Amino acid sequence: MIQKGLIEMSETRPLQIPKEEGRNIREIILSVYQALEEKGYNSVNQFVGYIISGDPTYITSHNGARALIGRLERDDILEELLRVYLEKENHQ
Repeated sequence: MIQKGLIEMSETRPLQIPKEEGRNIREIILSVYQALEEKGYNSVNQFVGYIISGDPTYITSHNGARALIGRLERDDILEELLRVYLEKENHQ
């Protein structure tokens, strides 16, 4: 058991993201991706820059993409990307 401040941490706590929330995250990611592609940006590089730094200027304002991405927490984006990647890899 690890004691951190006043919180005792004895086991891993699972994080459950509701399926509906996951769909919304995916829709936002795809919309932002499309806006970046339409503007001619390397969408992967722009997403990585945003996720690492939190700087919204990595995301174009075209089609409201910057406002959309601002609705999400960066860790939620990472969770969704990893979940989809792992699901795809497990089905191959």
